[in-house]
Amino acid sequence: SGWALTFTPTLACLSCYFSRHRSLATGLALTGVGLSSFVFAPLFQWLLSYYAWRGALLLVSALSLHLVACGALLRPLFLAEDTAVGGPGAQLTSLLHHGPFFRYTVAVTLINTGYFIPYVHLVAHLQDLGWDPLPAAFLLSVAAISDLVGRVASGWLGDAVPGPVARLLMLWTTLTGVSLALFPVAQSPIALVALTVAYGFTSGALTPVAFSMLPELVGTGRIYCGLGLLQMVESLGGLLGAPLSGYLRDVTGNYTASFVVAGAFLLLGSGVLMTLPHFFSCFSATTSRPQDLVTEALDTKVPLPKEGLGED
Repeated sequence: SGWALTFTPTLACLSCYFSRHRSLATGLALTGVGLSSFVFAPLFQWLLSYYAWRGALLLVSALSLHLVACGALLRPLFLAEDTAVGGPGAQLTSLLHHGPFFRYTVAVTLINTGYFIPYVHLVAHLQDLGWDPLPAAFLLSVAAISDLVGRVASGWLGDAVPGPVARLLMLWTTLTGVSLALFPVAQSPIALVALTVAYGFTSGALTPVAFSMLPELVGTGRIYCGLGLLQMVESLGGLLGAPLSGYLRDVTGNYTASFVVAGAFLLLGSGVLMTLPHFFSCFSATTSRPQDLVTEALDTKVPLPKEGLGED
């Protein structure tokens, strides 16, 4: 509950502060997830060895309490370009009748269903192949590093590549789904490491694009309600994905069906993304995105001091 109440409004606030470079800003902000995944496990073990579990939890709680200071530094930004959207009830009603938002929510929920499967079952899958537990766990650290690189690279590409952001999100989602489906095929250590790097990079790459795309669908005026509703629904996919994969392992005796079904969920979500508005618009270097229009308006709000008063 604490994580949900912290993450959603923070990311929504970030979307209001950036327009032209929104994908890059989101990618940089989300690198904290990859860094913490890589650093926290050894840090917590070190705290346990010195302060036991009670002291370690107290120190982690103190670390988390700094979120209060971070939240105090955030200020909601209301743009003049935002249309009037009414209160939370009116926003919720409009979003429930918003076709593109509904389809996008379905796509992200499907993606979320298969997204976390390697983090839950990859170590057990490698142990079934005869790997020792320590090298198998290290492979998850490799995925976390690739995830970190993918978030930053995708954030930069999301702003640099012309055309709808949904097209880039569909690309990363498809590649993630393919890499998941290929895990049962890989048997050699080299192939498994290569697939883990590919999965970590592409799954990390789709995350900032998925969040930065939402303001283009619903506008920054409805971003808080939209992101909260999106995350509430998509959590159902994350909740069901891992137990479904475990059930398939129990029924079949191996993880082949688990990874193939996980990849299929992402590929299905990728297909739903193709139904979003302007997905098939032509590639053009001059393609204008909604956030570009906001930036152009912002750039004219505060004129810089110049020698001639008539210069605009």
